[in-house]
Amino acid sequence: MTTTTAKTLTEETDPFCLPPARAAQLLAGSPWRRFAVAGDSLAAGTGGPSPGYTHLPWGDRVAGTLREVCPRLVYLNTGTIGATAADTLRRQLNEIVAFGPDLLHISCGANDLFRQRPDFDAVERTARRVFERAAGTGARLTTFTLGRAFHVPAFPDFPERVRAINAITLGLAVEFDVVVIDMWDHPVNSRPDLLSADRIHFSASGQAVLASEVVNALAHTLR
Repeated sequence: MTTTTAKTLTEETDPFCLPPARAAQLLAGSPWRRFAVAGDSLAAGTGGPSPGYTHLPWGDRVAGTLREVCPRLVYLNTGTIGATAADTLRRQLNEIVAFGPDLLHISCGANDLFRQRPDFDAVERTARRVFERAAGTGARLTTFTLGRAFHVPAFPDFPERVRAINAITLGLAVEFDVVVIDMWDHPVNSRPDLLSADRIHFSASGQAVLASEVVNALAHTLR
């Protein structure tokens, strides 16, 4: 018997990808009309193409699904490649707050891991200020934990760094009532073609899975 592998998957056959009609059905009746995303390249949806998948960032995908529910939905993404937690706080939150989101995703802290010696206490303090301001908008908040697929030869302890930033994220999520899309041990991490050529960012297949997981998490809050 032939088994479908990551190499033969397409967006239509991927078990972790929601068909567009199903995604819209799951969010039917959702109250969100102003969707915003802030943070780093994960927020921006940076990544390369994947055969068989539409080359579209996860945030754009989620916004598209929400527009199926509410065609007048407004979407803002300030995610910036290389942004640290401090960059997110200083350079993005004013615009986000002024936008007045009712659904807001925050992804920050990953780029702080690329310092020679990350100061996790400082990162936590800054990320807390980010989530404080985000919570002040009154929006439903979401965030990701980082996956385990990343390999950074310059930092042999990178998995431990990821665990540390994920622990910070999870703690803040409890504190600020944030919906967590937990990607640390998601099965998609085992796919050999998950990452883009830079070996840092999810490719289009990963972006499609991220979007579906966000929709599933939002649908859970609606239930």
